[in-house]
Amino acid sequence: MGSTNGYDALLVVSFGGPEKPDDVMPFLENVVRGRGVPRERLLEVEAHYQRFGGVSPINRQCRDLIAALDVDLPVYWGNRNWHPFLEDTVLRMKEDGVRKAAAFVTAAYSSYSSCRQYLDDIARARAAVPGAPEIVKLRHYYDHPGFIAAMADHTREALDRLPADAREQARLVFTAHSIPVSMARTAGPAGGAYEAQLRRAAELVTTHVDEGRAWDLVWQSRSGPPQVPWLEPDVCDHLEALHAEGVRSAVLVPIGFVSDHMEVVYDLDVEAAATAEKLGMALTRASTAGTHPRFVSMVGELLAEPEPAPCAATCCPAPVRPAHRPGR
Repeated sequence: MGSTNGYDALLVVSFGGPEKPDDVMPFLENVVRGRGVPRERLLEVEAHYQRFGGVSPINRQCRDLIAALDVDLPVYWGNRNWHPFLEDTVLRMKEDGVRKAAAFVTAAYSSYSSCRQYLDDIARARAAVPGAPEIVKLRHYYDHPGFIAAMADHTREALDRLPADAREQARLVFTAHSIPVSMARTAGPAGGAYEAQLRRAAELVTTHVDEGRAWDLVWQSRSGPPQVPWLEPDVCDHLEALHAEGVRSAVLVPIGFVSDHMEVVYDLDVEAAATAEKLGMALTRASTAGTHPRFVSMVGELLAEPEPAPCAATCCPAPVRPAHRPGR
């Protein structure tokens, strides 16, 4: 399907997630290794996974995306935190004779945790495999028409699931993973890119759905020490504020995620839904991009673009003390 710009493989790179109850704690320990996260916090998050049978939806969604892709290249898959691990996948690519691969990362935005950390993961995996192939990370795609079309369709579907008398005034509440304010300030070449890109994506989706509809960008899944400032408001706090303003219906749009993570299904489908029920607010949640046909075709379109320039070494620097992010 189209040009592949000299790549001889496509590598899907993702966060990873447990697929049975016994996986959960080892997975969480991988996520937080070296960060000093209290055991009590890990046990709290483990309970979120066990509520859903110890299975995160993200690995299944990666498999479904790979199965749906229509690209003239072999497709590999490697994760940061769980099987198949990225290093093992890079070794297999080397053994298969791959020389230059494009990496599609399941994170659309600029920040340390959604871009720089994946670049570091790729570099570390290549360093561990003598003779590893060259791996080029494809560009950020937060504003790509394929991603926007997928999220717009899913937002319309969520609006249609509201009771008829609640649709017209429903607020679109776009959500993304909160990060420390210090990380947000240094995201991208000049800082502030994470928030700016999310706002741009939300604007584009709203324009496609209903240009005049009110919308907000809020945050979810905060998991750092309480003394460290993170982006606010939290989605549940925001629902309460909307209710106090007289808003009685809303659609949650997880614009910060391209596939379901535990943070989507627990923080939105459980916690935010419980908040809305307590308030008497009509609430639905839009699907993530997942395997929407336009999102799937976007991957091939990214492959056909000119090879992106590498990020500057100073872009999205690592936090001095990495943030606690034991979810997903």
